Amino acid sequence: MSKETREQFKERISKESFEIGKQKPSAFENALKQFDKAASILKLTENQIAMIKEPRKVVEVNLPVRMDDGSIKIFKGYRVQHNIARGPAKGGVRFHPDVTLDEVKALAFWMTYKCAVVNIPFGGGKGGVIVDPSKLSEAELERLSRRYFADLIECFGPDKDVPAPDVNTNPQIMGWFMDTYSMHYREYIPAVVTGKPLEIGGSEGRSEATAWGIVFTIEEALKIVKKEIKNSSFAIQGFGNVGSNTAKILHSLGGKVVGIGDISGSYFSEDGIDIPLAIEYVSKKKTLEDFEKIANCKKLENPLDLLELNVDVFVPAALENQITEENADRIKAKIIAEGANGPTTVEADEILDRRGVIVIPDILCNAGGVTVSYFEWVQNRTGFYWSYEEVLNQLQKIMKKAFNDVYEASKFYKCDLRTAAFIVAIKRVAKASEIRGLYA
Repeated sequence: MSKETREQFKERISKESFEIGKQKPSAFENALKQFDKAASILKLTENQIAMIKEPRKVVEVNLPVRMDDGSIKIFKGYRVQHNIARGPAKGGVRFHPDVTLDEVKALAFWMTYKCAVVNIPFGGGKGGVIVDPSKLSEAELERLSRRYFADLIECFGPDKDVPAPDVNTNPQIMGWFMDTYSMHYREYIPAVVTGKPLEIGGSEGRSEATAWGIVFTIEEALKIVKKEIKNSSFAIQGFGNVGSNTAKILHSLGGKVVGIGDISGSYFSEDGIDIPLAIEYVSKKKTLEDFEKIANCKKLENPLDLLELNVDVFVPAALENQITEENADRIKAKIIAEGANGPTTVEADEILDRRGVIVIPDILCNAGGVTVSYFEWVQNRTGFYWSYEEVLNQLQKIMKKAFNDVYEASKFYKCDLRTAAFIVAIKRVAKASEIRGLYA
């Protein structure tokens, strides 16, 4: 049989993922189920639920962009503001061909409660453009980025809605966003976006912030099972910014990362993978494809077997809906640390909870990124910038306190950590909404 090409592999994985996920609800429906479970425990009134459950604003735009060949192409964009009771909306903008309004609504919803669970003064927002940025020139990408921000400029502002990088967006795009806004108002306004380059008001530590937040919560979760990073094993799905930095930090702290994976496949070594080598390889090759040829590891025949490795901690840091009722019974990890948004379905949560698996939920586990975005916003507004060490120190305090707030709530309400995280967050959002009341 001829060797499977990369395109054939991608097509097969896409089909497999569809077969696994075709019966699952939408991302937004999944988010609402998570909310409903916590709201029922809190016995929220209908009025309380009405104030904090659905998005407050959903904007859809058609963005005309002149291409390099002189033609004009229309791209569809979205911005959703879920809740602003506790502060301006906060959330990334993603450029991806599979962006949907349902996905953006779900991500904005999770951002509201992510900010609340770590107790930073933001609400939830999210944005997206349906586009494959790899097919655009840099000039076309800049024109699209500026058009998106210009057409939605009434939504944005340091006290209204503060975007950040997400899938396929980066510090440079945030720089274009900030410049577009600043030129419109004829002022230097760096606090309108976060995740910017350091040269125009970015924060030290922002690129590793999500990974450090994941590691800080893993440290606290390992205490529950009386273990430490240095005597634990890990598998990580996804080797982009979040996955690779999480692997790098765990490796540097003495953890044994035995499994990693990306779009090219999954790779395993019982003795531990050389993470610095993997990061260097990806920086040159863009993916882990053929990594097994230069490293002491093997490529798994089925990439999804990575989820079922016998490790202490599994970190899903790639796609949504990876752990489902189809495979939750086969998960061997004692702890799941959700680096990605929505990697576990509601049905899988019930199975994992029944089996005693500790799931550090996404709205807590990957909140390090938005927390350091908050630090960047504070620094922009004061004009005083912190060292990397100060950023990391403040992030550690917030993440560990948030984990223990959630853990204590889980014991008090006798529920899993995800439900406890929503309980902590919903109480804060509901209280803020009640205090503010209705203007009209």
